[in-house]
Amino acid sequence: MTDQESIQEQRKPVIVGVRFSKISKSYNFDATAFEDVKLGDFVVVQTTRGWQLGEIVVVIEDISTLELDKVKKIERKATESDLKKRVEIEENEQEANMRIAKCIRELNVEGMKFIYTEISFDGNCITFHYTSEDDKITNFKRMQDSLKKDFPKHKINFHKIGPRDAAKYFGGMGACGLEIRCCARFLTDFDSISIRMAKTQGISLTPTDITGMCERLRCCLNYEYCLYRDSMKGMPKKNKRVMTPKGEGRIRDVYPLRKTVLVSLPEIGVKEFPIEEIEVLNGLPENPQQRNKPAQNNEQNTSNHKNNVH
Repeated sequence: MTDQESIQEQRKPVIVGVRFSKISKSYNFDATAFEDVKLGDFVVVQTTRGWQLGEIVVVIEDISTLELDKVKKIERKATESDLKKRVEIEENEQEANMRIAKCIRELNVEGMKFIYTEISFDGNCITFHYTSEDDKITNFKRMQDSLKKDFPKHKINFHKIGPRDAAKYFGGMGACGLEIRCCARFLTDFDSISIRMAKTQGISLTPTDITGMCERLRCCLNYEYCLYRDSMKGMPKKNKRVMTPKGEGRIRDVYPLRKTVLVSLPEIGVKEFPIEEIEVLNGLPENPQQRNKPAQNNEQNTSNHKNNVH
């Protein structure tokens, strides 16, 4: 064993996340052999798709849960020649973009939206990424056959991506006004988003308020959902009748983060109270004036019963 290998064994493993395209997830690789790797560096690694050039986007701090023996090592940091080749590949991708766009027009392909082309670093594989709502694409097979003739030396793949991935690729301003959309700025995974998240946080359900540029529910609905969900535990629901230090009223709104409620009080108006200062009046009607009606109805039913007996 050489002195360098001995030093590497003593060093704490350095695991980094490498991304190969704008919308791809990051994949873990071992960078222990390189002392000066940093975010933004380009590296060459071997994958199931062959040799790939990728960018280091994260340094994994907690490696206790990783199976280090299964993490592949980085082959080398990208050289000047590798970076020049990357520029050439990007130019070839632009040419492929124009070719598929022309093919779609000529063959009148409908039901799909082409997004971008990706050519592998070794140049053997071309992947066309697209979106489609229902997979009913006209003349799809004809388009595939036409492109295989245009690129006879390459393996041709078609990969369907989601609308969020497409928005991440194009980037641009977010629906909230941020200069760069969250998906293009830092998100690497897209969690499931539901209407319940908006309801729990008291957000308006107007489509323009909860829909992103991808025309799907905004990813940011998930940012504070867990906090609101946990804070809602023990909070009374809206429209419940409650007793407050100012008298009896009805809950108009709840503020789970500061543990208070907004109560509408007759002849007083709307006041805010901490939840420890209110008492929910369970089993009582919404309108206090209606509370005696069941008793009146019972008396009337009893009278009717007596009349029926006589």
